[in-house]
Amino acid sequence: MQLLTEEQLQQLKKNGLPNNRSKDHFPVAKLFTPDAGATWLLTELDYEDPSIAFGLCDLGLGFPEIGYVSLEELKEVRGRLGLPIEQDKYFESKFPLSVYAEAARMMREVTERNDLLEKVAIALKTKRKPKPL
Repeated sequence: MQLLTEEQLQQLKKNGLPNNRSKDHFPVAKLFTPDAGATWLLTELDYEDPSIAFGLCDLGLGFPEIGYVSLEELKEVRGRLGLPIEQDKYFESKFPLSVYAEAARMMREVTERNDLLEKVAIALKTKRKPKPL
């Protein structure tokens, strides 16, 4: 099973290069379980081990966090109905990962609510803590 397109893999590898590691990348891909509420927004692949991705991971338990995930393990994950992880082919990243992460922390899940993401982006840019909606 192929989770990512070749184009996405190339961008994730580029983002994971040592000179790019400290940047706040826009997510390249969104993966999700159609039957379990888990979501991953991936920004880069580990330079030394490209089977390890970095991004915002939300297992659907109310505690999304930034971290690493094994792409090989994701290929094996199944939800409650036995469905494999899918890629959201319509996902368009509009903000860097830090914005999605702060919004996810506030909502306790990964969100694509544009109003909240814009509010968080402005707050992070001005170094103010965003107020809850």
